[in-house]
Amino acid sequence: MKIGQLAKETGVSIRSLRYYEQQGLISPLRQANGYREYSHLTVHTVETIKLYLNLGLTTEQIAGFLTCVMRNKEAFCSEVMPIYERKLAEIDAQIMQLNQIRTNLVDRIAAVQSETIADNLSKE
Repeated sequence: MKIGQLAKETGVSIRSLRYYEQQGLISPLRQANGYREYSHLTVHTVETIKLYLNLGLTTEQIAGFLTCVMRNKEAFCSEVMPIYERKLAEIDAQIMQLNQIRTNLVDRIAAVQSETIADNLSKE
């Protein structure tokens, strides 16, 4: 299948498919005229890539275990779990940071509101 058909079947832009190819995630055959020709199995590969991107993984991380996952079940790929654990730790750190920022904003809003009320009372 041509790149346009692959894009249509997977909902992934042609630009993204070309990027996946540059990253070594998919590899089409090249026809004599230079056109890319994708196997129907590439649809499954692209769907798998989308799954991992939706988990917040980078294409570089995905490239490290995609071949294993496509050949075996995810549970048999030892490369996957450490990446999941690092990503989860990263997300937990971001959540902690965002919670601290939220607390700071709530405190600042309360301080500004208190100053406004005090200023209004002093003007009366």
